[in-house]
Amino acid sequence: MHPAPDLPLASRTLTTAAAAHTRAIGERCGRLLQAPLVLALIGDLGSGKTVFVQGLARGLDLPPEWSVTSPTFTLVNEYPARLRLYHIDLYRLEPTQLDLEALGLAEILEGGGVVAVEWAEKLPPAAAAERLEIRFDYGEDETTRTLRMDAYGQPALSLLKGLISEAGGK
Repeated sequence: MHPAPDLPLASRTLTTAAAAHTRAIGERCGRLLQAPLVLALIGDLGSGKTVFVQGLARGLDLPPEWSVTSPTFTLVNEYPARLRLYHIDLYRLEPTQLDLEALGLAEILEGGGVVAVEWAEKLPPAAAAERLEIRFDYGEDETTRTLRMDAYGQPALSLLKGLISEAGGK
């Protein structure tokens, strides 16, 4: 029996002590990724979503001359990494403005690259049924963050298992 599609197959919570640690977790994800996947990033402003994507890009072997910044005003940044990386930021859009087809996001989400979506809670539920959802929360001080990772679908589960294995099961 398979779990309901709205229930994660597995979950993991990590605590980071600094932005560099959040970036390193993103880099490990990028190194481990071997297939297209949607990463649904959820969290308040300044909680580490873009820092994570910077590490993700490094782990995906993005050439060093590329700088990863949040696409708050452009909506999508595309990067020529080992697996094509799409960085989407939905901060400025209200859910009622989110016409995936008209914005060209449906093709990206279904396309075949690594798609990191900031403010992913604004996506319609069916837009990325298979995903690694990462919730970024502030920790005990201004540099500490808690990352809760929930795997929806086998590709996300494989990535999460790889992260756990690399960390020695901690």
